[in-house]
Amino acid sequence: MQTNTEKNWATVTHLGAFGQYLFPLGNFVIPIIIWSSKKNESTFVDYNGKQCINFQLSVLLYSLILGAIFIPSFLITFLSHVTFDELIHDRHFVVQDLNFSENIGLITTGAIAVFFLACLKIVEFFLIIRAAVKTANGEYYSYPLTIKFMK
Repeated sequence: MQTNTEKNWATVTHLGAFGQYLFPLGNFVIPIIIWSSKKNESTFVDYNGKQCINFQLSVLLYSLILGAIFIPSFLITFLSHVTFDELIHDRHFVVQDLNFSENIGLITTGAIAVFFLACLKIVEFFLIIRAAVKTANGEYYSYPLTIKFMK
């Protein structure tokens, strides 16, 4: 049975992942600071800190993979039609003869990657809330589809 203090620290560890909305890499910094300072005091906080960090690392990896799909498809599709001789005309950006039918496969692939990235971020938001609620109730919560970087 966990004490209220342990439950609170474990819950704050999960909620610390929302630090990504305050500053870059806040989703790593805040949980790591809380986890590293409290991991020796409680196995419950240690377990939940590892789960939170593993989940954030997994989301980062999935986001990088989706970005590696989207960015090249975007660059190939749009920049292949830009001629650098006529790039700027009367101080305006000019792209002529942009034909999407030649690159429909790349556009579709990039759109699917962006869709999955948006879904990933929405699911991440709700899973963090679910983990915080479960942890506040004293349950050991494990995020789905998480790679175990730290055991």
